[in-house]
Amino acid sequence: MAQETWTAVDEYVSGLLAPHDEALAEALRASEEAGLPAIQVSPPQGKLLQVLAQSIGARTILEFGTLGGYSTIWLARALPEGGRLITLEAEPHNAAVAAANLHRAGLSEAVDLRVGPALDALPQLEAEGAGPFDFVFIDADKANTPEYFAWSLDHTGSGGLIVSDNVVRNGELANPESDDPTIPAQRRLHEVQATDSRVEATTIQVVGAKGHDGLNVALVA
Repeated sequence: MAQETWTAVDEYVSGLLAPHDEALAEALRASEEAGLPAIQVSPPQGKLLQVLAQSIGARTILEFGTLGGYSTIWLARALPEGGRLITLEAEPHNAAVAAANLHRAGLSEAVDLRVGPALDALPQLEAEGAGPFDFVFIDADKANTPEYFAWSLDHTGSGGLIVSDNVVRNGELANPESDDPTIPAQRRLHEVQATDSRVEATTIQVVGAKGHDGLNVALVA
């Protein structure tokens, strides 16, 4: 099936079920103007994250990888009054763009944006007693996805969800000889989930405007 068809379906779904308001549209525009890579989730994926977080009544959310704050807006809008989202962004330039986008969306009070490598931020979160989290979204550097997942599993409450993006990598997940350097990490993520009794997980392949990839969804026991 042609990429054009996948994109057309995404556009149809987005127009009906995940339309942009001014804040979302401005977040994408500002990110593009700032030179950020267009690797944020698609509108249907953003809406899915929001629906999943709402479905479990998430009050505490952790996000790995803020970029321009597009997915952060979707997730923060799922929070009830008094809810809190911590988002971790390694690049100061990205974080500055995200902070402006979140302010424009009226979400600055609900979101704690932290700048620096996520693996460096986790000990500080540990020291603060952060968590347990109800929902975690992992969308940062793909080589460290298993490490982010392991930490999140230890800090997510029973009934919480951990969602990891970009785990299929254009189908290379199924290729143990792949030249993609992120594939060993994505395969390790799945292998850990297959043997850890604390989690029930599955991966759904995704095709759309962003091509062929997938989301991993893990339910914490």
